[in-house]
Amino acid sequence: MSDWAADVDAITRIIPHRYPVLLVDRVTEVDPGRTLTALKAVTVGEPCYRRAPAHGGPARFHYPRPLLVESWAQAAVLLAVWNTPNPDVTTGKVELAGAIDRIAFHRPVVPGDLLEHRVRVVRAVGDTTILAGETRCDGDLVAEVGHFIVALRPLASVAPPLAPDHAGH
Repeated sequence: MSDWAADVDAITRIIPHRYPVLLVDRVTEVDPGRTLTALKAVTVGEPCYRRAPAHGGPARFHYPRPLLVESWAQAAVLLAVWNTPNPDVTTGKVELAGAIDRIAFHRPVVPGDLLEHRVRVVRAVGDTTILAGETRCDGDLVAEVGHFIVALRPLASVAPPLAPDHAGH
């Protein structure tokens, strides 16, 4: 296992996500092809809180579950492509989420929480990786993911070519 840490700059050289969709702040540990631990700090400045009602109790600040899953999935993609990064989504291969299942949520996430995403490779075959893991906060289990499938495919096989009058414009 590596004690090397990846900051946001390094992360954006591995995966193509950028603000406001980049939901991983730092990689703290990685054993390429096996495990990865990444952090996500949840703050009240997140775009999802811009329209939080002035009243409504603490639930109005629960971090949306789809964003929690997306953040964990970005950590999973980091592990899946660690040895073959491609931050340029206009060339090469693109990461595709094939499926995700057996997700369990154990407690709400709120601003001030520091999420620790733990990801492990279940199986890798060719350009397809099956991953699983969990998210913790202060040692408490926040969420679990049973399986997540990431497939790398040539961009040309999943994106239609640009129309002649749009090419180069």
